Amino acid sequence: MRTIYDLNLQETEEMLKAKGQKAYRAKQLYSWLYRKHASSFSEMSDLPASLLEQLQEEYCIMPLEEADRQTARDGTAKYLFRMQDGSFVETVLMHFHFGESLCVSSQVGCNMGCTFCASGLLKKQRDLTAGEITAQVMYVQKELDKEEKRINNIVIMGTGEPFDNYDNVMNFCRIINSDHGLAIGARHITISTCGIVPKIREFAAGHYQYNLAISLHAPNDELRRKLMPVDRAYPLDELMAALKDYSEDNHRRLTFEYILLHGVNDSDEDGKQLADLIRGMNAYVNLIPYNSVDEHGYQSATDRQALHFYDVLMKNGVKATLRSRHGEDIDAACGQLRAKHERNKQPQ
Repeated sequence: MRTIYDLNLQETEEMLKAKGQKAYRAKQLYSWLYRKHASSFSEMSDLPASLLEQLQEEYCIMPLEEADRQTARDGTAKYLFRMQDGSFVETVLMHFHFGESLCVSSQVGCNMGCTFCASGLLKKQRDLTAGEITAQVMYVQKELDKEEKRINNIVIMGTGEPFDNYDNVMNFCRIINSDHGLAIGARHITISTCGIVPKIREFAAGHYQYNLAISLHAPNDELRRKLMPVDRAYPLDELMAALKDYSEDNHRRLTFEYILLHGVNDSDEDGKQLADLIRGMNAYVNLIPYNSVDEHGYQSATDRQALHFYDVLMKNGVKATLRSRHGEDIDAACGQLRAKHERNKQPQ
């Protein structure tokens, strides 16, 4: 059954208009869903009973259920959700000094094939709908309601390639950004892509205020193709040209994500090449400690080497940040908990 979370405000108005309802009913319905966090249509006391009966027959509210949860010593919580069709997705809640940040998945599995990523251990089964992505946020927000906390930031950086599910991801952003929805500011929403150039250009043409992050992870095509097969379709010269056009047209700062892999992409020469690639752009590099995945064999750069790599970038004119480690004592790598769960389901 389709979830009511699938509908943005305009679509909700159109749906209700088709049922003979006034347009203002859409804002009432949105208020129940996103302000009062209703779990059932029966709670919506200011909507007509006949309408609620129709909605109950045609839509569900929450299209997922919690199948597993791991909580790290630092408070990072990884949720494994079971969807209505039996598939699984992951969502991660991280606590920062500036508030609560939620990392959501956009697909069941992933076809990008990055050699270091647990998400690709299980190939893409399907795209998530806008409502299934929204439901991840709403489930965790309802948990945080108990502590009177609010999700402040959304990163679409979990399992799946967001720009491989472009329309649903953009609709999800409209829903959570809406003043009548969760009202999460556009600049508190980050979309991460491994570099699908045509969709980057489509995104640029939309002049959105959402943040754009690029999973780069290598400073040259030779290494990037070993780590990220997407580079064969969209090599760095095409990717960087699209990103420069985006940045100039939208006056927005880019984030380049760079996972530091011990002995693979963390040398001084790698740092200098990376600086040469990015220098002059309105951008910075987010250096990310690697959460090891047994099936891949990579190891994270040491804290000392990470700091040294950071210094190389800064000395070569590129701003960088070094992300703190989160959830080291749980299955923290993207897709890792889902892959572990799927393995445990296999007959011995």
